Amino acid sequence: MAIDPMVGDLAGETDRLRAAGALTRIELLGVPAWTVTEHNLARQLLTDPRLVKDIGSWKLFTDGVVTREWPLIGMIDVKRSMFTVDGAEHRRLRIKTTQALSRRRLDALRPIVERYVAELLDDLEAAGAAGDPVDLKQVFAYPLPMRVVSELMGVPHTDNEQLLTWYKAFFSLLTPQDERLATIDELTTYYTALVRKKTATPADDLTSALIHENGDGEEPLTEEEVIGNLEALVAAGHETTVNLILATVRALLSNPEQLARIRADEVSWADAVEETLRFDGPVIHLLMRFATEDIVLDQGVIPAGDGVVISYRAIGRDTGVHGADADVYDSSRPTAHRNISFGFGPHICPGATLARLEAAVALPALFARFPNLRAAGDLAALPNMPVLTQNDLSALPVLLT
Repeated sequence: MAIDPMVGDLAGETDRLRAAGALTRIELLGVPAWTVTEHNLARQLLTDPRLVKDIGSWKLFTDGVVTREWPLIGMIDVKRSMFTVDGAEHRRLRIKTTQALSRRRLDALRPIVERYVAELLDDLEAAGAAGDPVDLKQVFAYPLPMRVVSELMGVPHTDNEQLLTWYKAFFSLLTPQDERLATIDELTTYYTALVRKKTATPADDLTSALIHENGDGEEPLTEEEVIGNLEALVAAGHETTVNLILATVRALLSNPEQLARIRADEVSWADAVEETLRFDGPVIHLLMRFATEDIVLDQGVIPAGDGVVISYRAIGRDTGVHGADADVYDSSRPTAHRNISFGFGPHICPGATLARLEAAVALPALFARFPNLRAAGDLAALPNMPVLTQNDLSALPVLLT
């Protein structure tokens, strides 16, 4: 089946993928691949060493069928980083990030997140002061994660708007490919300059830590590796959190009895976030892994050289794991914490703890500040951005009083 690049019917597409089976053939903008829609099969394949991130193992790419003109190539053919290698090299590149994302650093970041949330809630209140609808995405959820990840990485806040503009152009399938490729070059130029600045003048931030910390006996990261890690961390670190916050707000406004249970301390905000990750997580489809040999499964055979997509939204609706009512949002669901929305295995998202921290601060503060917060329109009719990989709402209009 063809995956809809305009994300016109996400619920319907998820249903069709689930009905097609645990492992099914799909088409991504004219390029064939396999997708995984079942929780247990995804866990199995995400730890299978025969599925790798190296694009050099993708036959369609090495044969020249897929070129730089394919709109999704910028998410796969990227600089060397922990997101593009496997095995021992992946561990070498990843350990720098996990060490830098220490509990100490995240604990120190929490009051900064709280300050940014308070500032943006002030902006939200000002925007809705006249009683008119206000876009929760544009005023609150969109700027927050970029401010936080910039603080973490040592990116100047004066550059946030430009970075958001670049990433919007990069992810949107409405962006002409020549413009997207130019945007990728602009991002590389920007991060190269930042890394060289931090190399010469380190600070207490994650970028400097990636460059300079080397107390584990491993060889230092190259400049290309630092840039690759930095680019991917900023992209993923803001985009997924925007989507997580908006999806949780939409779920709770659509299910006021669930919000009432949170306010009555019957379930926690953390429970609500985990149920959102399962039910309506920030990632729709994750691109891409490649089979280094034929992989024979009960569900079929993935031939050597083929690409595999993990369809996380379909996986979250797996009735075999989450029950017959998997299409229902229930913050008390006992299996919600079993979601794998941030991945599984060696490549599990290193920023998952940070995303959960931001949601844990932003959501209770939002609903405490605006106890009468409600939707300004039909929540079920809200369109997504034309972004094939992320669950990216175009807007979330709300009334504050």
